[in-house]
Amino acid sequence: MPKVKTNSSAKKRFKITGSGEITFQKAFKRHILTKKSTKRKRAMRQKGTVQPANLDFVKRLLRLK
Repeated sequence: MPKVKTNSSAKKRFKITGSGEITFQKAFKRHILTKKSTKRKRAMRQKGTVQPANLDFVKRLLRLK
């Protein structure tokens, strides 16, 4: 049997924390930042965690399940 490959785009976008949570960097922080409020940009700096509704799907992409 051939090995099953991990999804390349997913492995670049998601990280697994020590406690097992899956984190990602929030979107919309790259350009056109002048029209976005400081509060919104500050919130986008924080890491996001994958919600339970999407957890199975992301784990399958990362071959954790």
